[in-house]
Order: sequence, then C-alpha cells, then structure tokens
Amino acid sequence: MTRLQTELRTDAGSTGEIELRPFDPSRDFPAMVELIAAGNRHDGIDYFPTPEGLALDWAPSPRFDPVRDHAVIADAGRFIAAAGVDWRERAGKIVHRIEIWTHPEVRRRGHGRRLLAWAEARARESVADGSGGPPELSHFLGGGVDRSKPEQIRFAEKAGYEPVRYGFVMRRRLDEPIPELRLPAGLEVRPVMPEQHRAIWEADSEAFEDHFEAAVRDEADFSQFYDHPDVDTSLWQVAWDGNEVAGSVVNGIYPHENAELGLDIGWLDHVSVRRPWRRRGLASALIVRSLAVLRDRGMTVGALGVDAENPTGALGVYERLGFTPHQTWVTYRKPF
Repeated sequence: MTRLQTELRTDAGSTGEIELRPFDPSRDFPAMVELIAAGNRHDGIDYFPTPEGLALDWAPSPRFDPVRDHAVIADAGRFIAAAGVDWRERAGKIVHRIEIWTHPEVRRRGHGRRLLAWAEARARESVADGSGGPPELSHFLGGGVDRSKPEQIRFAEKAGYEPVRYGFVMRRRLDEPIPELRLPAGLEVRPVMPEQHRAIWEADSEAFEDHFEAAVRDEADFSQFYDHPDVDTSLWQVAWDGNEVAGSVVNGIYPHENAELGLDIGWLDHVSVRRPWRRRGLASALIVRSLAVLRDRGMTVGALGVDAENPTGALGVYERLGFTPHQTWVTYRKPF
C-alpha cells in the first residue's frame, strides 16, 4: 500500500459520513457509472459507460491500476466525486492524464480541487515509485476540457494548466444523401475474421503514429480494441491490398449510451489509412461505406472525433462528407 492509499483510507470528513478513499473494483463499478452518467447528462457529454464496459477500460495493466490510480469521495456510501490518473508515452514524453467527475448537486464545494491535488500527487508518486513511466523523460500533467464550459476552463487555468491542442466531436445526419465513392483500384473490403485481428490492429496503430503525440500502444490496448462487450466487427470497413491492410474505419454502436441520449448514434471510432495508400480517396470511400452500414443498422446520426490540426487532412475530409462540429474539446497541460 502506498503512502497516498494510506491517507485515503484514513481521510474522513468532519461528519464521519464523507470520505475520500481508493476505488474498489470488486464493488464500485455500478456506483462509478452512476456518477459519470449524472455528470455527463448534466454537461451534455455523449459518454455513458456500462459497468462491464468500464471494467474493461479500467482493467489493470503495467501502467495502470484502478485501486492505486483512482480515488472516490463518498457521502454515506454514495459517490459524489471521483478522480483518476493514468499515463502514456507520447512523442518522447510522459503525459499523466487526469480525469475528475463531480456530481452536479455538489459542485463548487471544493471536491474538484481536493481530487485534483490528489491526482497530481499520485502522478508524482508514480514516477518516484517506478510505476509512472521512465523517469528520464519529461513528464506532464494533462486533461481535457469542454470549451463550452467556462467554469471548467477557469478551473484548469487557475490550477496552472495551459491549452495545447483543440479537437472536435463531429456529427452527420444519416437521412441526408450519402455519396457513393469507389475504392481505389486494387483494393477491396473484406469481412473481419478473428485471424485478422492482429494485422488490423497493427495497421491502425501504425497509421496513428503520424497523429499529434500518438500514444505508444501495448497489449492492454489490443485487448480493449476487441474485447469491449459492444464490439461488432461486422460494422467495420477494412480495406485490403492483397495481404496488407491499407486502411480501416472501426465503427461502433452503443445501445446503452443511445438509450441515455434518446438518439441513435453510430460512431466512426477509428479512421485510419497507412501512408502508402493516402491521398487516393481511400478514407472517403471507407467513411461513406461506414455511414451506409450505420444507416442500414437503424442509426440516424454518425459521429466521430478529430484533432483540429490533424496533419493528414482528416478534418477537411469529414467536412466535405457532411460532418459538422458538435463539441470542441481543449487539451490542457502543465509540466511537473
């Protein structure tokens, strides 16, 4: 048990009912999902995980432990706030990503500041104890903020964080005409077979290496890529050039999330084309095929996320195909 874990177990509120404690994977996923849903419903964020899906996202890995790296504030057993921190190697540096969730009913009472202090301390401790990435690299603290929420921006900037990058969640109605675009000559889309999983994942990983501060992926990422309970590879559009993956669009439908939103959204979760096959219209051809598949499965909206300064020109491609910004996210950072 680390020093911070010891402090969490003994740090109780003055009433004896409010406590700051470590996350317990054996029993806390349903309460955590309720907290995330309450905040996202209030803030208009399109993310509503299930306990099973969150358990997969928070599965232990060499760089992450849900007990060590998450803390919750509970009031008489009910989660009112929580925080988590994990790290990634990005472009030769380590970024410790912090997430904070606060129930709308108890905001502006200091819970967010308390949890941010805990998360920053946990990140520093992880570097000191060897669990937070190579200490010889530069280390940064970071997180994402919805640009339409000025209170979130003030919170980040007051804590010393500065904006470094912008990104969009984009949407497109599927009842609008979807163009028909041919695949480049010599390429074909094939149904995804289990024996192809590794090749598809490796091609996607390679393609994303050209993106802003691409994360160094590991085997935990491979498991999450395929093991999520809502994964349906029959939705995917994977283009092959002989035995090589040229590009792919990994599509997903999340029924629980759609029920929360009251909207049938199909997500283009990963859009990637490897370097030798770029600038030939492959991405556009795979995207329109994806939109048609999602429409045929009963979805009314297509959605995706994109870096506002994507070096491959993805933003322009999405705009030409009818996508428009729905939300703007700001990446904030500060050095250790």
